Parts: sequence; structure tokens; C-alpha cells
Amino acid sequence: MIEYKNILIIQTAFIGDAILASSLIEKLHAYFPKANLSILVRKGNESIYNDHPFLKQVLVWNKKENKTRNLFKLLFQIRANKYDCVINCHRYTSSGLLTGFSGAKHKAGYKQTSFSYLFNTTVKHVINGKHETERYNQLIEDFTDNKIFKPKLYPSLNDFEQIKQFQTCKYVCIAPASVWFTKQLPIAKWIELCDKTDSSLTIYLLGAPADADLCEKISSQSVHKNIKILAGKLSLLQSCALMKNAVMNYVNDSAPLHLASSVNAPVTAFFCSTVPSFGFGPLSDNSKVIEVKNLDCKPCGLHGFNACPKGHFKCGLLLNVD
Repeated sequence: MIEYKNILIIQTAFIGDAILASSLIEKLHAYFPKANLSILVRKGNESIYNDHPFLKQVLVWNKKENKTRNLFKLLFQIRANKYDCVINCHRYTSSGLLTGFSGAKHKAGYKQTSFSYLFNTTVKHVINGKHETERYNQLIEDFTDNKIFKPKLYPSLNDFEQIKQFQTCKYVCIAPASVWFTKQLPIAKWIELCDKTDSSLTIYLLGAPADADLCEKISSQSVHKNIKILAGKLSLLQSCALMKNAVMNYVNDSAPLHLASSVNAPVTAFFCSTVPSFGFGPLSDNSKVIEVKNLDCKPCGLHGFNACPKGHFKCGLLLNVD
């Protein structure tokens, strides 16, 4: 077996994709425990890898300011780090450029990626029912095996200490927001879910600072008497720590779903316009998916839309939160 000593994983897509890339960190560390592992993510996603026990370095690409200049700065840094293996989980020109000209002896990525002709190993990224972690694993199968490792994040002792104050009673977590309208359960359904939640349970509403208004609307319109809004008050890893010991976590097909998977937290995922067979379903031992089936318009797209293309949003409005 070829043994690599200095490995870089590239995943500069959204936060959920960056979380799922941790599955490769787990596997590569298991195979090459003495190797230096690094990961490259887009700016804003780096906090999920704070104090990660298996990572030597987290590289960050700032796409929002001086995007091209920062990309070439990264390329020079990658070449200076002298990686012997670069694994590219992303399928766009930028990551293809970084991989192809990295100087690494072994370069792996997807065939659809620009500059893939410079890679040693290429596989076709196909939406065919496999989970995204399986598709990632195809990039390293040639020098490992076909065993799939689950994604895993590592909240620190301080993260767990910070959320102890919220764990004095039994609770559920709800992450109601999504970047895309058609991937987000309608607010009336979240309110209904809160109303039907056992009154002895505390409900924590999670999310980013921008999600606080949505959480306030849900809280103010629900009859449940014990709802606390934590949107914008916890870091991503603190949210992970809180979700880990929840009675249940309720999420959309979005990043919080993968946060739950990364700590094997119980999770119920609502899939509106998308479907689990795209490869982004939950991986926790205790998990379930709730969706409306047999709609001729579902799924309507791989990612989601700002509005329902048909104008009725049945995939969300007909979901049964019971």
C-alpha cells in the first residue's frame, strides 16, 4: 500500500459539504495515522475544524474579497507546503486549478472538474442514490478500500462547558432555516411541530444570527410555553454539542442535518423539494426522513429555489409533522 505523509483535502463549497468532507479526514487518519492532514475550506466554514485532533492545518479561501488574488496566494501556499497527495472533493474550476498545479505526486478529483486531465485519479460524480460520503470515498479507493467512514466533528471541552446551562432539563433542538425557500419547511409547520411537542420538553431554536427573526416568529406564534431562541448565540461546534444530547433534532435538508450526523445525534430531517437519494440524507444511528412522496414535480432541482417553480409548494405544505 502506498503511504502518503502530507495530504490536503479540498472542499470549498457550502458548510454542509465541508462537514461531510470530514469523513475523508477520519478514514485517511485511520489509514495513515502518522500523516500530516490538512483541509482547505471557504472562509466562514473554518470554525467547524477548530482544534480538530487529526488536522495539522486548515487553509481558508476568502471568496468574497479579492477572490482571484486570494486564489493564487493559496496556490503558492499549497505548492510551498509540498503535499504528496491532494484530494479534491469540489467540482469547479478554482479547486481544479489548485489541485492540478499543486505539485503533488498524487492528485485525485472528479472528471467533471476543470484541469482534471492533470489528475492521477478521476471518477465521475454521479447522483445515483449513493451518499455523498460514498462519492467522496471513491476518490481514495484506489489506495485505501471501499469502506465508508462517517463524518465527524470534535466540539471542544469548552464548547460542551458553554452549553451545560441549557442541559438542565430534557430538550429538543429545531433548526428551522435554510438558504433556499424550497428546502425550508414552511413556518406554519414549524409552529405546528412546536405546538405538538411535549410540554415537559424545552425547545431550543438554533441557527445563524440572520435566522433570529424567523425563530422569533415561530416562538411568538406557538402555544408551547418553553421555547428559547439560541440562533446567533452559539458557534457551530457549540450547536453540535447541544444537538448531541437532545431528545431529537428537527432540521431541513441543510447544514444542521450534517451537524447532527457529525456527532451521531438523533435527527428528523424534513425534505421538501429535494430527496435523500441525491446523497445528502442523515447518517446518525437514530434518524428518519419525512417527506411528501408521489408528487410529479418532486424533486424540482438538486439544490433548491427561492420560490416554488409551480407556485403551490405542496412538497412543504403537505408535510405531516405528526
